[in-house]
Amino acid sequence: MDKLRNYDVSFSGLKTGKHEFRFEIDKEFFQLFDTEQEFTNPKITVDVLLDKHSTFLEFEIKVNGTVALVCDITNENFNHPIENQIGVLVKFGEEYDDSEEDVITIPSNDHAFNIAQLIYENVALSIPMKKISPNVTDEDLEILEKFSPKETEEEEPKSDPRWDALKNLKNKN
Repeated sequence: MDKLRNYDVSFSGLKTGKHEFRFEIDKEFFQLFDTEQEFTNPKITVDVLLDKHSTFLEFEIKVNGTVALVCDITNENFNHPIENQIGVLVKFGEEYDDSEEDVITIPSNDHAFNIAQLIYENVALSIPMKKISPNVTDEDLEILEKFSPKETEEEEPKSDPRWDALKNLKNKN
């Protein structure tokens, strides 16, 4: 977990105003998290803009780069561009609290804010659910459609007169 400290943004010695930070992200960054990735070979630049105020901090985190994905249709690898931006307000309080969506509370005595989790989430949100290579042809899509299971309309089962007679007995009671 000490490697996550590389993603601490120290604000204690900074003057109020805007400050810029840059991080280069590769596969080693994602190995710090105990999750399986849907992508490989990440080459991502993270630009962090910190606007320090006297009572709170504003972070704007932009990720930009590429990751290698596997196409859901052709199973070929392709590079997918990653581009996303999030804004987070960091305020000071008694203890750490990230229960609000865009506001994080950190202890008043902290002198740095770790943005590793925010970077991770920012990249993860940039990965599409359907991974389709730009090299997929219309022919590939036609073959896929041809062999895809078709929806069939289910016919209502015809009633059996023996069961209908039993149902009538049940309804009379």
